[in-house]
Amino acid sequence: MNQFQEVIQRLLPPRHRRTPSGWISFNSVCCHHRGEGLDKRQRGGILFTTEGWNYHCFNCHFKAGWTPGHQLTKNTKNLLSWLGLNDTEIGHLNLFVLKTKSDTLPDLKIRDLTLQEKPLPLNSINIKEFIENNDPDQDLVKVIDYIYQRGQNLDWYPFHWSPEAGYRDRVLIPFYNMGKIVGWTGRKISEGKPKYLTEGQPGYIFNIDRQSLDRRAVVVVEGQFDAIAIDGVATMTNDINSDQIQRIKQLNRPVIVVPDRDRAGAQLIDHAVKQSWTVSLPPWGDDVKDVADAVKKFGRCYTLYSIFHYQEQNTIKQQILSKQLKNV
Repeated sequence: MNQFQEVIQRLLPPRHRRTPSGWISFNSVCCHHRGEGLDKRQRGGILFTTEGWNYHCFNCHFKAGWTPGHQLTKNTKNLLSWLGLNDTEIGHLNLFVLKTKSDTLPDLKIRDLTLQEKPLPLNSINIKEFIENNDPDQDLVKVIDYIYQRGQNLDWYPFHWSPEAGYRDRVLIPFYNMGKIVGWTGRKISEGKPKYLTEGQPGYIFNIDRQSLDRRAVVVVEGQFDAIAIDGVATMTNDINSDQIQRIKQLNRPVIVVPDRDRAGAQLIDHAVKQSWTVSLPPWGDDVKDVADAVKKFGRCYTLYSIFHYQEQNTIKQQILSKQLKNV
C-alpha cells in the first residue's frame, strides 16, 4: 500500500463496511456540498485498486480517484478536503503524485481495454437480499439448495436468480469490475444443455475486485465456483490472453496458479511457467477435480493452507506437474 492509499484508508469514517464486490461503503461526504441532504444510508464508496483508488457516490453520482501516472483532479482535491485534509496536506500528496508520475512502470499498465456495463437477465434479484425479506418460490429454493450442495455459501458471493423463462433453473453469477456489472454467467442446476449461459468480455478476470491490498498472494483458478470457494480469481479459460495476464500482474503480488485435475489444466500450468508464477497441485485425492471440490470436501481453511503448502516454484517440477495432467 502506497502513501496515498494509506492516507485515504486513515480518513475512512469509523462506521464503514466492505461490500461483496470490494467497495468500502460509508456515509457520503460529498452530497451536502453539492446541494443534497446529508447522506445517512452509506451511499459513498471507496474501491482500492492495485496502487490507486476510486470514489463514487451512489446518491449524487460524484466521482473522484487517482491512479499512478495521473495528477490530482479538481474532484479529487475537493474530496480530500471534504474527508478532512487541509491545503498543506493536500499539497504534500500532490508532491507524492508528481514523483510517482515519472516512476510509473509502463509494463504494468494493461492495454487500453474498456469493459462495458452489461445488464443481468430481466428481473434478476440478489438471492441473499431477497430471501431476507421474502419467501422464495420452489424454483429459487432449488437454486439455493444447489449452491449449498456445491459446498458454497450465500455470504461468499452476491449470487443472483431470475424468474424469467430460460433462467429459473440457473444460478446467476455477476461479473464485477470496479464495482460495476460487466457480464455474467448462468449455471444450469438441472440436466440439459447448455450447461452455462455466459455474457462476458475479452480480457476480464473474475473476482478481481475482491483482491484487497493486504492479500499475501493472488490464487488463480479456472472456474467461477473455484474462485468463489477461496476468494481467488478465475481466468474462466485455460488459454488465458495477454490482457488477463496484465490484469493479474497489476495486482502486484505473488501469483499461485491452481489448475483443474484434467488435461486442460496442463495448459494453465504452461502459462504459469512462462510468467514465472508459482503452481500448486495439492494431493487432495482422486475424487477432487478442482478447488471447489476441495473446499466441499475439506473446507476453506484447509484448502487454502494446502494450496500455500504445496506451491511449487521450480520450473522443472512445474513442467513435470503439467505432464502428469496431460496423462490424466
